[in-house]
Amino acid sequence: MNRYIKYIVAFIVISIIGIAIYFVAIKSGSHSEMEHQEDVYTCSMHPQIIRDKPGSCPICGMTLVKKITEDHLGDSHSIDHLLKPTDNFVVGNYQTETVKETAISSEVNLPGTVIYDPNSSVNISARISGRIEKMYVNYKYQRVAKGQKIFELYSPELLTEQQNFIYLITNDNQNTSIINSAKQKLLLYGMTNTQINALSSAKKTNPIITIYSPANGIIIGTEKMASTNTSSMSSASNNTETLDIKEGNYIKKGEGVFRLVNTDKVWGVFNVLEGYNSLLKINQAINITSELDEKNTIYGKINFVETQLNPADKTNRIRVYLNNEKLKLPIGIRLQGVVQLKSTKGIWLHKQALVSLGETKVVFLKKENGFKATAVHTGIEMADFIQIADGISVGDTIAQNGQYLIDSESFIKTE
Repeated sequence: MNRYIKYIVAFIVISIIGIAIYFVAIKSGSHSEMEHQEDVYTCSMHPQIIRDKPGSCPICGMTLVKKITEDHLGDSHSIDHLLKPTDNFVVGNYQTETVKETAISSEVNLPGTVIYDPNSSVNISARISGRIEKMYVNYKYQRVAKGQKIFELYSPELLTEQQNFIYLITNDNQNTSIINSAKQKLLLYGMTNTQINALSSAKKTNPIITIYSPANGIIIGTEKMASTNTSSMSSASNNTETLDIKEGNYIKKGEGVFRLVNTDKVWGVFNVLEGYNSLLKINQAINITSELDEKNTIYGKINFVETQLNPADKTNRIRVYLNNEKLKLPIGIRLQGVVQLKSTKGIWLHKQALVSLGETKVVFLKKENGFKATAVHTGIEMADFIQIADGISVGDTIAQNGQYLIDSESFIKTE
């Protein structure tokens, strides 16, 4: 029995010694292999080029970079470096620039159009109730001159007031205060001094009163007409669109008959992209050209900056008041405005340093072994520069041209 125990103990001891010798041999061999492993260099553009010392790529001439092995990664069992997107971290030797804070001045181009000046429009309303006997204007956008006949109105109420006035000047011509009151009432009803003097001389009533245009301009109808005829404007020419008011129509006192707009005073309305609105100020100079004459420059100033943002196209609008008496700009003509902007201080980069991913823009930030894709928030653009609001700081080093670091078959991911 004791002999079997001795054999078992001897077998166990021999097995332990053998296992220990095996692990020591493996460890020493692995250590020896690591000691003899040499650094290798490759080309970032042509990874098939492998060299044992630094140099240049025989294909593209780029400087070879040291290949990152498992020894440099630390954990030999980690595969994180193999799972990184191609453009998340780019190894290579590219031209770089240092991020600086600077001031950029430039100009901004603003598209615009000519519209009516609503402040110079005149509403022609009925001063007395009656029936329209004759129309002298029949179409929208018909041009009229100051003092031109617009329509004739028959009014029984006007007939009564004329009879009262004739009675007073005939039977009580010494009562000047009452006569003046009657005359003033006729003036308020729309009669002119010439018509009243003719009435006083002839002593003959005329229930039809002629209404004259109070200013030069274009007839565009009332606001009610504009709303009801919006759908018909798409199928009818603006120059031949008829008015809603016809001969024989009855109108009430105070009712709007026509709206007259003055084309001698117009607005140039320009769209401003979001972000530029804060750079434009009232009384700032603006140079304007029209599509009819791109060589003739109109020098103006910004008269009003709208603060409300148009949700449809994300733009603000500015207004420039134009004296159109000599310019003769047609309503609706396209304009181009140029405004010289003041210097704006901040972080500015060349546009070529950024890569656009739709709503996201990235730059490639210089790291120890390469370039890392970093998302940035941008501001306004001026010429070939774009403002950086967030994402990088002054002193960072980035690739000058981000397009060179893109692999066309991969998708950029940022952390």
